[in-house]
Amino acid sequence: MTNDRRIPSLTPCAGRCSTVFGDHVCRGCRRFNHEVIQWNTYSLEQRMAVWRRLDAQLDQILVPMLPLANLQHVEGFISSKRVRVMQTASKGRKLYHALKICEKNKNHAEESGLGILPHQVKPIWTEFERRVLALAKASYDFAWLRADGISQSLLHLEQV
Repeated sequence: MTNDRRIPSLTPCAGRCSTVFGDHVCRGCRRFNHEVIQWNTYSLEQRMAVWRRLDAQLDQILVPMLPLANLQHVEGFISSKRVRVMQTASKGRKLYHALKICEKNKNHAEESGLGILPHQVKPIWTEFERRVLALAKASYDFAWLRADGISQSLLHLEQV
């Protein structure tokens, strides 16, 4: 089996799943509840589509929040902490992993490449979590509104 055909063994799971408590969007990884439940049955294409959506959200939120980040330094930092990321991981995904490490130990901030100081970690993390969860919930709502609109159109066509 060639490398490009393998389903990534990595999962977006952050180990803080809230879908078990009835959330439609996981507060940890920000996948939709059905994506969490069905992840192991997804094809490579389905998994990559989820990864792309999640990475786009991280890019949209974290890249502007961390304008002084040095990506090459961040990559070295997360590698030194043995964080596994897919080769296709976005800049936002890499910034997320570095910020997550710093959130657990703010003393890593200056060596992370994020361009932040230890006292900035908690407020940045808190604001990041607020923004990215709001974006993920909006994405979920939009997806279901769109799906509902399609089903309503199909029902209307059947009645005609």
